[in-house]
Amino acid sequence: MAGATLASITGTLQALPGLLVLAPAAIGLRGNVFSALGNRLSTAVHLGTFSFSLRRDSVFAQNVAASMALTLQLSLLMALGAGALVLGLDISDSPAVIWKLALVSILGGTLASLVVLGATVGLTLAAVRYGWDLDNLVAPTVSTLGDVLTIPALWLAAQLVDIRVVSPVLSAVLIAGTIVVGILTWRTRLDALRRIVRESAPVLVLAAGLSSLAGVVLEKRLEIFQQHEALLVLQPAFVSSAGALGGIMAARLATAFQVGTLDPDPVPGRGSRQLALLVLVLAAPVAVYNAVGSELTAALMGRSGPGLVPLITVSLIAGAFVTLFVVAVAYYSTVVATRAGLDPDNYGTPVVTSSVDFVGAMTLIIVVLILGIA
Repeated sequence: MAGATLASITGTLQALPGLLVLAPAAIGLRGNVFSALGNRLSTAVHLGTFSFSLRRDSVFAQNVAASMALTLQLSLLMALGAGALVLGLDISDSPAVIWKLALVSILGGTLASLVVLGATVGLTLAAVRYGWDLDNLVAPTVSTLGDVLTIPALWLAAQLVDIRVVSPVLSAVLIAGTIVVGILTWRTRLDALRRIVRESAPVLVLAAGLSSLAGVVLEKRLEIFQQHEALLVLQPAFVSSAGALGGIMAARLATAFQVGTLDPDPVPGRGSRQLALLVLVLAAPVAVYNAVGSELTAALMGRSGPGLVPLITVSLIAGAFVTLFVVAVAYYSTVVATRAGLDPDNYGTPVVTSSVDFVGAMTLIIVVLILGIA
């Protein structure tokens, strides 16, 4: 669905330079912020410290507030970064692109985030009631919803860009409001809120940078995806699936390290190796499923494609390399955070999903070029 939406808005992508640079980072932000939220809540459930309370000083309320505050702050930073890349790489020569991207990023990102937040909270409450393991649910659900919702939300916000007077004023209000929220959350006296924001911000900024580089790669190679639009349908599913698999591993490791069922050793132990093997085994049918789904979706939309067999070949080969990459990143990012005395729930999944945005985009394009499909 996300890929189909992306393939259907190529006109908007061309009309607003930088939107394709922004898109991977905006999609990734949803997964990074709300997977981390779900991971923190999952750990609390496992430790028996979770309680649903909307009191301002409750752990639950502070976690939710931190997630929305981080969404706003990172949306603004991503827009500034994407605008700088667009101007620096001569994709656009108009400085106005910066406030336009800020409007799209903050407004579209907030709309998508509210729905993803609701899903994350709903999953948490269901997990508590029915005894589900939240570590198995949050990463794939949040990453998928982030893909499906973020692109239409960005497109919807982009429709406001060309409205004179209204759009620059709205952009200024959103930017000012985001700055105020940032100052308040960084200086708040609520310990959990302040700690989450300050711990998460650096890794999320790095994640946004990597995802923006993925957008640059896609923008520079847009002709490949225009020639075979089924590849553009495949791309979000490809990176999202790899990120979800790595996110599951990172979430399970973070919980296991904190409750003491696994050790954060430099060399993975037996339990960690078994988890990695499970992720690798799951990756193969997922890659085939993504390719078949992308081919069918492109055909139903009347879009061009290289054919089912080449698409499956690309998905399997690129997927094998990327899955090996995310397994390694998931393990060692979680280990490093744990051994450094930081909350691994804030680090494992964001590092995985952001790095796979860039590495996944590069790998997909390289495999397509090596196979001579484009």
